[in-house]
Amino acid sequence: MAELKFKDVIKKYGKIEVIHELNLDIKDKEFIVLVGPSGCGKSTLLRMVAGLEEITNGTISIDDKIVNDIAPKDRGLAMVFQNYALYPHMNVFDNMSFGLTLMKTPKKEIKQRVEEVGLILGLEDLLFRKPHELSGGQRQRVAMGRAMVRKPSIFLFDEPLSNLDAKLRIQMRAEIKMLHQRVNSTMIYVTHDQVEAMTLADRIVVLRDGYIEQVGTPIELFSNPANTFVAGFIGTPPMNLVDCKINKDKNQTFVQFEDGLKIPVPDKEGIQLVHDQKVVFGLRAEEITPINSHTQLPEDWIFSANVMVVEPLGNETQLHVDIMGIKVLSRSEGRKIVRTNEEINLGMNLNEMHLFDAKTTQVIY
Repeated sequence: MAELKFKDVIKKYGKIEVIHELNLDIKDKEFIVLVGPSGCGKSTLLRMVAGLEEITNGTISIDDKIVNDIAPKDRGLAMVFQNYALYPHMNVFDNMSFGLTLMKTPKKEIKQRVEEVGLILGLEDLLFRKPHELSGGQRQRVAMGRAMVRKPSIFLFDEPLSNLDAKLRIQMRAEIKMLHQRVNSTMIYVTHDQVEAMTLADRIVVLRDGYIEQVGTPIELFSNPANTFVAGFIGTPPMNLVDCKINKDKNQTFVQFEDGLKIPVPDKEGIQLVHDQKVVFGLRAEEITPINSHTQLPEDWIFSANVMVVEPLGNETQLHVDIMGIKVLSRSEGRKIVRTNEEINLGMNLNEMHLFDAKTTQVIY
């Protein structure tokens, strides 16, 4: 068991408060990703769990035992750092076994554990090489192996892939996911990369300026963002967000844009929108697509657009388009050729529209 609970956690550096009364429950064996822009407090939070930063107020509990004053080595945790933190003068075996040696683990057990983990991580032929003889991905595996041999109840990852190239990051993401399935431990992973968050997490915690903006599964955050920050942060590309206002005309509700474009708002039970209310319109690029003979959308969900920029990606094409002065990103499936300055018809799936209050930024529709 390794449940982790934050209760009213505050962190201050002098008079500056960087974590604000944070509350969060992490279940046993859950893979949690803390995500947010630089300076949002995610690494500070991780370091407080590890015992590397003091907690100003509140409590952190592991299996209902408060660990605020427990030394890092006694918390049953293992941490994988961004820069690997390997000892350059030690070979792979000694790097992986160093913590066990400090704990006075018998040599026979150390050898068994290191060899077992080395086999899992594909390091069995590298155990007697020095770190400078390894690639970046191999060094990261050694750092993971050093954590695994200790058999911790909780793994902590602090942006472990940020020093790797794009191809290697994809490979290591898969390896970390498989590691979680093998060791079946609680994992807390910090990143600023929302693609890592989406692909790895059971649940994502979105942080901004020391506050939790939203907690949920990747699909929940993608499909139902709580505010404009989450909508703009989660998803690749981010959701289109455009300022507008509500226009009630007879029995129909529209969103009205500055240059005259009006988009109908489908009825939703229990939703009350007010005429002239300032809102932010949100719709993802994959819900704005060039129409074809198979398109089945109401006529007033189809709009003429001018293509400003074409970004071919092979299996799809991203189109930067102008719809009556409103600039949005559209996505075209397949390899259909679209050219810059071409006039095309776009269909919007308005059932996936989001509206956010312009003042509070919270979702209202």
